[in-house]
Amino acid sequence: MKNCTITLALAACLALSGCQTASMTGGRTGEFGCIAGTVGGAVVGGLAGATIGSGTGQLWAVGGGAVLGSAAGSALTCT
Repeated sequence: MKNCTITLALAACLALSGCQTASMTGGRTGEFGCIAGTVGGAVVGGLAGATIGSGTGQLWAVGGGAVLGSAAGSALTCT
């Protein structure tokens, strides 16, 4: 069940990323894409980290995954 949830979340994020275009420049639209990419990356990273470890190790994995995911999402969407 957990793998199904993660797969569904990753597919949803991939579908949402198709809504953004690479030619967005500045303004409110660019800010929205940046925020959406950062938050989306944090969610996906946190979900990926939740599948690793158990107990307090799992908490560290979720936190680390969220931080790395938000950094990756920011790098991909913010110009």
